Amino acid sequence: MQVNLEKTFTIDAPVTNSWQVLSDIETVASCMPGAEITEKLDDNHYKGKVKAKVGPATMAFSGTVDLLGIDADKHELQLTSKGQDAKGSSSAQMDLTAWILDGDADGSQLKGEATVTVNGKLASLGGRMLTQVADQILNQFGNNFASKATALGAGASPATDDTTSQAAGEPQAINGLAFAWSVLVGFIKSLFSKKKANAN
Repeated sequence: MQVNLEKTFTIDAPVTNSWQVLSDIETVASCMPGAEITEKLDDNHYKGKVKAKVGPATMAFSGTVDLLGIDADKHELQLTSKGQDAKGSSSAQMDLTAWILDGDADGSQLKGEATVTVNGKLASLGGRMLTQVADQILNQFGNNFASKATALGAGASPATDDTTSQAAGEPQAINGLAFAWSVLVGFIKSLFSKKKANAN
């Protein structure tokens, strides 16, 4: 199953700050809830893991992140990441293009386009639910990214900024129950919207 995502985040920091965060793969990974770079193979290839907690169960994905291209003049990068859960029941791949644009006043914008392909148990969730869950994860990512970019204005390093760094040890797992609730609320809202449209 394939899901296409587009997202824009407003960052209260100049382009130079946002690009400094985006161009550092390890820092970008630290912005993603539950994600962690475990090994840097070279400047373009990394190993990592993602943990997703759904109720009492925890799914752990291990995989790779490959930097396909980075353009400092355009403030743009392209990467692909692949992962498989420990039990081998699900796998996922994400192809991402992200770039920084000028925003209002002294701010900037982070824009991203991604194609996510999932197989196995994850695919059984269906496209609608996967899209809504991914949207919630990306919103958390955007908030963390913005915090790191803004902190640079105070002289902090994006890699050591305490406002978004996670506690020592394993990264905080994605809370599937919170996402499931938001998905349910979104689904109910969409049903009422359809009924309202049909009534008109």
